[in-house]
Amino acid sequence: MGMVGVHGEADRSVSIAAVHAALDADVTLIDTGDFHAMGHNELPLAEALCGRERDSYQLSVTFGMLRTPGQCFGGVDARPAAVKNVLAYSLTRLGTDHIGLYRPGRLGPAVPIEDTVGAIREMIDAGHVRYLGLSEVDAATVRRAHAVHPATDLQIEYSLFSRAVERDVLSTLRELGVGN
Repeated sequence: MGMVGVHGEADRSVSIAAVHAALDADVTLIDTGDFHAMGHNELPLAEALCGRERDSYQLSVTFGMLRTPGQCFGGVDARPAAVKNVLAYSLTRLGTDHIGLYRPGRLGPAVPIEDTVGAIREMIDAGHVRYLGLSEVDAATVRRAHAVHPATDLQIEYSLFSRAVERDVLSTLRELGVGN
């Protein structure tokens, strides 16, 4: 998010240099969201990755968080058609033929997780995505998603102040072999 000034002014050349330094230090996971700065975060990232061996890093993209023209939160869209649409935009902005790890940013309130994961599974089968990720969901949702297609990981808040995942999420992840 910081590459495009979401948290204050950003210098494009410094952002690109930071990605280069990370890759040169053998960082292999590059994590972004298609909604960071309305998709513009993916543009300098694509520039930073240009010329790098594609198999030397994994792109992780979170999707589905809607924004209003004022860049306020506008809800979640995780419908199957939206999954494929926003994936096409990310692939184009990032200048790549596949995303390593693709995850809905939140559970869409109007769409069963099974439908969202089914669309991602189709994109995995088509070669546009390598792995399914999840974000900010509970243990029951992890199980429902995993039944459609095995999840690779879960991004979820876990800190000294936020420990709810210890109740049942972490044990579910261990049981299913899902990273966190």
